[in-house]
Amino acid sequence: MELAETLRTFIEEGADWERKQTSVKGVSIIRLPATKNRAASLAIDINPLGPNGLPMKKKGIMIMNSAEIAAFRAAFNNEKVDSLVAALEEVLPERKTAGTPAKSDVLQI
Repeated sequence: MELAETLRTFIEEGADWERKQTSVKGVSIIRLPATKNRAASLAIDINPLGPNGLPMKKKGIMIMNSAEIAAFRAAFNNEKVDSLVAALEEVLPERKTAGTPAKSDVLQI
């Protein structure tokens, strides 16, 4: 089945807030429920996996269109953000991670 057709089926038949993992680690598709003003839709959720195989954050970054991903790329590629991260790492104590790996239902992209 083609990717676009798989996504079309997911938006039509998936449950509200259902998450489908992709073949890219840390990237999943979420089905957003319909509201009074818009139909159900899909979003890409980006939440990289840590060394233990679990998501690094409780919530990832939701991307709904190419303009949003371009804006995030621009922010992530800004050298000032790298300087800010380095300063944060100097100030904040190191954090430990724990947990067990999650199940796998993978959407090939």
